Amino acid sequence: MDNERLATATLDDMVFEGRNKEYGAYMLRKIYTKHVNRAIVIAIILFVLFLSIPLIQSMFKEEEEVVKAPVVKVVDLAAPPSVEKVVPPPPPPPDAPPPPPPVRSTVKFTPPVVKKDEEVVKEEIPDVKELQKTDAGTATVKGDPTAPPTLEGIENGTGPAGPVQEVFEEKVYIAVEKMPEFPGGQAAMFKYLSDKFRIPSAAQRAGAEGTVVLSFVVGPSGEISNIEVMKGLGYGLDEEAVRVIKGMPKWSPGEQNGRKVSVKYTVPYRIVIK
Repeated sequence: MDNERLATATLDDMVFEGRNKEYGAYMLRKIYTKHVNRAIVIAIILFVLFLSIPLIQSMFKEEEEVVKAPVVKVVDLAAPPSVEKVVPPPPPPPDAPPPPPPVRSTVKFTPPVVKKDEEVVKEEIPDVKELQKTDAGTATVKGDPTAPPTLEGIENGTGPAGPVQEVFEEKVYIAVEKMPEFPGGQAAMFKYLSDKFRIPSAAQRAGAEGTVVLSFVVGPSGEISNIEVMKGLGYGLDEEAVRVIKGMPKWSPGEQNGRKVSVKYTVPYRIVIK
């Protein structure tokens, strides 16, 4: 390519100098700029149309949406009932006191007293029939012979008093003169506890050993009640010990001052897993 043509030649002309320009690559490079410019213009047009869609929709909308105001419904409520002060009715008049019972007639009766003859005042002594219809008194008073006899004026007599009942305090004793005893003695009690006790499977798996301390009350008739676990081991051992104590036969009750009383008893339950 000479210098004159080189001054006006493009880059494509330089690249395809002495080559087949009819192959197609040369033409594509020549129209590439046109294609890019055309694509940019189309993209700008589409972007503007997208932004103007709301404006176009508002132009073709026939009616505008009307915001409806909320409807307030007025309800006529009935007037509240008037509060009147309620006056309580007057209390009924108190019952009239019952009339006093009729009073029997009394005849003056003077107890005999040793006096001198000149000091003695002669008085009429009532006979037995008159005393059956009247009461003896310090003065003669007329009354209703059908009225029941009254004991008014009679002071404390000197007759023999009734039997006096001794009152004992019902309580649970800790220590008494004669402590309660298991049938057969203490050795029989420990044998009973050992024979009746069944070690739970949970305690066997855990290898739990130790002492369960229980307390209970031996009543006046020898029954067992109020069983409590004072020191437990868990694993079902406490419940098993309570079950064995509940199944005990009746004890010989404790005594205090010659009377059978309730006594609190404590038993240490030693548990060993073999």
